[in-house]
Amino acid sequence: MDARMQELHRSSDHLRDLVTPLDDATLEAQAYPTEWSIAQVLSHIGSGAVIMQRRLDDGLAGRAFPDDFAPGVWDTWNAKSARAMADDALISDAALVERLEGLSDGDLAGFRFRLGPREFDGHGMIGLRLNEHTFHTWDVEVALDPAATLAPGATALVIDNLEFAARFSARPTGSDRTVTVRTTDPERTFTIRLTPDAVTFTPGGGNGGGDPDLTLPAEAFARLVYGRLDRDHTPAFEGDADLLAELRRAYPGF
Repeated sequence: MDARMQELHRSSDHLRDLVTPLDDATLEAQAYPTEWSIAQVLSHIGSGAVIMQRRLDDGLAGRAFPDDFAPGVWDTWNAKSARAMADDALISDAALVERLEGLSDGDLAGFRFRLGPREFDGHGMIGLRLNEHTFHTWDVEVALDPAATLAPGATALVIDNLEFAARFSARPTGSDRTVTVRTTDPERTFTIRLTPDAVTFTPGGGNGGGDPDLTLPAEAFARLVYGRLDRDHTPAFEGDADLLAELRRAYPGF
């Protein structure tokens, strides 16, 4: 089985274990995103599963994905109670995992869908879902445990699948500089080019093999790109704190 699929299954099980014991008051408490409760994060996970499964089923059947499907799903989920959001999210999430696990390699390779300028096959879809699932599970878990970090298994895969998210989350800061970031656990190097009108993100070093400008754990860097590395949730790192603060501004989240 694809490593991303295995990790997605593990993340889905972990989410279920986190959420099942929660009472209604906890579900209505704030999650990491300040505008969402824990239940609303779960609603996002659940509605996303419904939409992704429909997109998958239509693609495999050779049907067009209806433009009005996703808005209708969001309306339905927004109308649910906090308890229903949580319960139904776990059901929909597990159903998507089961559907994806039932696909052959040929199904995954032959499936295609577009998201913005990029085209993905079924393996790419699993990667996108793993990213989304990993970060939203953290959004829930960190509200229950402020010391929570991304799961190590997911981090090892997500860290190599950040470019698409970085393209959409980046915002220019007005600076003109190149920043080299090294991560640990696992070790990777990334180059972030800041210009007054753009931010570019490239795996690999950009300083001719010299020392990086920042060194931090891979799970923290992944959270940075997704706008989830505020001061209170930043582990020990090496480098200039002001530079890290600027990268927080460059990646405010989405």
